[in-house]
Amino acid sequence: KNGSSRSVLFFINLAIIILNLVAPTISQDDGICTFTADYCWKCFDTGTYTAGDKYQENLNSLLSSFSSSTQNNSGFYSSSRGQDSNKVNAIALCRGDLSQDSCQACLNKSTDILLQNCSTQKEAIIWAERCMVRYSYNLIFGIEQTDPFKHVPSPHSAKNPQHDRAASGNSLKKFAAGHATVPGGETIYALAQCTPDIDKQNCSSCLKQSVTEIQTCCDGKQGGKVLKPSCNLRSMADKLVDIPAPVPAAPALKEEKKKSNIKQIVITIVVVLVAFVTILSSICIFLRLTKRRVKLDEEFGNVSLVESLQYDFETIRSATDDFSDANKLGQGGFGAVYKGRLANGTYIAVKRLSKNSEQGDREFKTEVTLVAQLQHRNLVRLLGFCLKAGERIVIYEYVPNTSLNHFIFGKHINKTCFLLMELYLDPIDQAHLDWETRYKIIGGIARGLLYLHEDSRLRIIHRDLKPSNILLDEDMNPKIADFGMARLFMMDQTQGDTNTIAGTYGYMAPEYVMYGRFSVKSDVFSFGVLILEILSGKRISSFQNGENEEDLLSYAWRNWRDDTVANIMDPKLTTGLGIEMMRCIHIALLCVQENVASRPSMASVVSMLNSHLSHCQYPHDRHIICNIRVDQT
Repeated sequence: KNGSSRSVLFFINLAIIILNLVAPTISQDDGICTFTADYCWKCFDTGTYTAGDKYQENLNSLLSSFSSSTQNNSGFYSSSRGQDSNKVNAIALCRGDLSQDSCQACLNKSTDILLQNCSTQKEAIIWAERCMVRYSYNLIFGIEQTDPFKHVPSPHSAKNPQHDRAASGNSLKKFAAGHATVPGGETIYALAQCTPDIDKQNCSSCLKQSVTEIQTCCDGKQGGKVLKPSCNLRSMADKLVDIPAPVPAAPALKEEKKKSNIKQIVITIVVVLVAFVTILSSICIFLRLTKRRVKLDEEFGNVSLVESLQYDFETIRSATDDFSDANKLGQGGFGAVYKGRLANGTYIAVKRLSKNSEQGDREFKTEVTLVAQLQHRNLVRLLGFCLKAGERIVIYEYVPNTSLNHFIFGKHINKTCFLLMELYLDPIDQAHLDWETRYKIIGGIARGLLYLHEDSRLRIIHRDLKPSNILLDEDMNPKIADFGMARLFMMDQTQGDTNTIAGTYGYMAPEYVMYGRFSVKSDVFSFGVLILEILSGKRISSFQNGENEEDLLSYAWRNWRDDTVANIMDPKLTTGLGIEMMRCIHIALLCVQENVASRPSMASVVSMLNSHLSHCQYPHDRHIICNIRVDQT
């Protein structure tokens, strides 16, 4: 694509400013990747596939399409193939100076070597002198990745070691692809390149880090390479790039004789007009596509991550019968949710944000950029989005059952919830939610939260966990939904602060309500409240208990202290207080402890759900009972 080609040129120009090349001294030869090797690769041990399975079929098909494509002149390829655990994501990048034939030859050979040496590995990368190929079952598009890396110093010492330090100054003029003569008469060549799917900031970061590393790995040598998934940097005494010879000027055409034939004149005029209209149309299409990409970039900051998920507005309008009330599943303060059906028969859930909702805009960007990168059976799956003329629409998989809110509390619907996928079915008796199903739901929610907190490539705090945000599929498997208020944490970050408290009272942890502090333990608190609601069939808000009115947490703690925990259980559960029930009450009270540090992690919760009570610590009653208003949910 032309956009990809311009991205490569942009990153090369960026590298001209930031490159400070210092030739390398310390060799880091791992036994595979050497300076003279034509190919070096890395096979990851993060997962394997079986010969002949669907993952291998998708992998072979995807890599073959890269090495055989004749429609791409930019030298950059990125695509996916397959679904769920069999989905393969791949990127291929050729050196910017290569012709299409040279690029295809390099990709073809590199692909063969990679599949031969990393057979059955679900993630691998190979660097060749002229190209790079990588694939993974994880999302890799638009993400700066500097690991794994290869430091490859030249085996030959420089004739003049000082030329390296001269190369870092004005003598090289910091060109990303060029050469210069340094003191001592030697000529050095340099080349830098980023994958076009990462943005300007990430490219700059990757190249700056590579400059620092080449200074430490290859000092005193005639050159070296720093090879990474998102960028590469090369410096050596040999010519690096293929500079095509200038095309000789075409000989001047002889002036044609003036045509007197009227028919010929008419044909000429028609051809010129057709050519003009074609060129004008092409320019209009190009400007329209450019405007679209700029708009996406302004909205999300990373076009490549979300561009493939965009739906046409007319497609969504048709699927929902022009957003008819008959297809409306729920209405909230930020917009409405509709049931839709695509032309291929696939049912979808369409969340349409109000045009005048600023809060909705923030939620829209958060949901699209975060949920698009998440894949777990206990999280609702994002199918795409639509962005047109003030419209903000998110498209999710359609979950054919109602929310957990309906099953444990009956037909009362929370109208402020965006993702309430409420079907207009006959009322379902709460007795249908037997203990086995409730325990299955608790375990599924726990696994979904564990994925968000620890197992995904991102660390995400949901911040709005409640029954109406838990959807149930046809097999009553829970799916966590509504990530509009979620927050992204760095992997080493443990706590965040906010001046704007957002969420649902009763489910929010005390430290978040009072001080605006949130962490993974905030979600743990909400999960504990959820367990108590599932076990008791009562809402967290105040309820009538004989002549007294109290909230569910106070009720649970009082019965725990009085050794009457059987009173907490939903009377519709006809079986006695079993080990699993007791275990869940125990875990719930551990999760809602006032002391943040005393609450367990979700990893501990999942472990306790599958172990005996003797392995659980003893919960301590809250030291402070907060008098907090609780909204109906």
